[in-house]
Amino acid sequence: MIFQRVKPLDAILAAAEKKALHRSLGATQLTLFGVGVIIGTGIFVLTAAGAQKAGPGLMVAFVIAGLVCLVAALCYAELASSIPVSGSAYTYAYATMGELLAWLVGWALVLEYVIAGAAVSAGWSGYFTGTVLNEFLGISLPTWLSAGPLALGGVEGGFINLPALLIPLIITGLLVIGTNESAKVNAFLVFIKVAALTAFIALTLPQVDTTQFNPFLPAGTFGGFGSGIGVVGAAATIFFAYIGFDAVSTAAEETKNPQRNVPLGIVGSLLICTIFYVLVAAGAIGTIGGQPIMGPDGVPFPAGSEELARQCALPEHAEALVCSNEALAHVLRQIGFSGVGNMLGIAAFLALPSVILVILFAQSRIFFVMARDGLLPARLAKVHPKWKTPHIVTGLTGLVVALGAAFFPVGQLANVANTGVLVAFTAVAISVMLLRRSHAHVPRHFKTPMLWLVGPATIAGCMFLLLNLPLEAILVLPVWAAVGLAIYLAYGRRHSLLGRGIIEVHEPEIHDIEPAIPGVDERDPLDPPRRPPES
Repeated sequence: MIFQRVKPLDAILAAAEKKALHRSLGATQLTLFGVGVIIGTGIFVLTAAGAQKAGPGLMVAFVIAGLVCLVAALCYAELASSIPVSGSAYTYAYATMGELLAWLVGWALVLEYVIAGAAVSAGWSGYFTGTVLNEFLGISLPTWLSAGPLALGGVEGGFINLPALLIPLIITGLLVIGTNESAKVNAFLVFIKVAALTAFIALTLPQVDTTQFNPFLPAGTFGGFGSGIGVVGAAATIFFAYIGFDAVSTAAEETKNPQRNVPLGIVGSLLICTIFYVLVAAGAIGTIGGQPIMGPDGVPFPAGSEELARQCALPEHAEALVCSNEALAHVLRQIGFSGVGNMLGIAAFLALPSVILVILFAQSRIFFVMARDGLLPARLAKVHPKWKTPHIVTGLTGLVVALGAAFFPVGQLANVANTGVLVAFTAVAISVMLLRRSHAHVPRHFKTPMLWLVGPATIAGCMFLLLNLPLEAILVLPVWAAVGLAIYLAYGRRHSLLGRGIIEVHEPEIHDIEPAIPGVDERDPLDPPRRPPES
């Protein structure tokens, strides 16, 4: 039975050890990776979409999303310290829930990272065209080259978002060159991003006008199933702003001392980012307001919708926060800091690529591990002989992300990405509870406190947010799962190493103690492991 294909934990660890990627990342680099991917489109761009759903209640939405992330992060931290290999929720599910469910979780992660990368690329394009080209160079890129088509939820007159197409391709090239080099570039970009947000907070908080928060909940707390509005609807969308700490766990196999450094990277990056989000949201809404544009029925127009795009084209809404493609820079310009606003736009232009970098990094590692398990063609897991990176799957991921960013708006992409990440987080919570029972002896350098409460709270919180996403985003998930199931039944089930009885276990052989002699007992790292002799 396919539900009984549970991969032995020692086999997972042995596979990573024998076909491992180069370990080069420490706790500081991992934390910066997390901060780099978490602080990005969610706060620089989706602040506008969140305000359109909840108004000033956006601040509560950040708190709700942050609490769900906190309990999920605690579950991630224990699993990452117990199973320090690439693969994130996919690997954890494989060790606890079986191959089929692991495949579906991995397939949901594909949805999360690919769509998230496209969303960030589309968000970066807004700052590039609005600040760099328009404000600094006086160049107005034609609409048909800077927005996706209206038929796909884009802008009237749009055909292709060219900047959003190009940026993930550039980042993909950097990732192919090497992990360590990418981490150094990311550290520099994270510094720019944090400095820009610190300046924003310092300039906006002293000018907060409390009347801007009235009414505080113009769309109410709940918008109803599949409506995507209200505070909870905003929390479901703005949850995208917290995507990132799970990407830290995908780097476990390339981390020095992962049992210590991975939990530090996960929890540390989440705490740093939560503080920034609350302060930035208060500054943005408290200065120029964040009331949504209401439809004739008294309900906010859906964020990223054709109706809202037409409203934002009207003169009376031209300066509204909810209509801006570069929300934070727009706020500073409105309160008299045009120069600083433009510099913040430049900072976002420089820093958002760090988010794309980490997302593409994480997705390529998910594919790498799935191919290593035989569920995808082994060629995808091939490591470049010079750069030591999975260059084939990295290139394919970058291409798909570029195409998604070129044709779809950031708001729609973020909602779809959230369906994948919420499913993955749910699987992680289930996995940590199952692993605690089935492998109690496994060393845990980090243990989730009060798992009896944190685990169920993670599951409930994720499902609660999932059901408050827009209905069209929710419906993507079963369609995506059906496609994934078809691929598994057509290819993965037959080619799975575990299904074929090929299980790697770590045995203390001579080459584990002494360096192997070149040319002796060497084989292609993609060759399936030898079967153990029958007893």
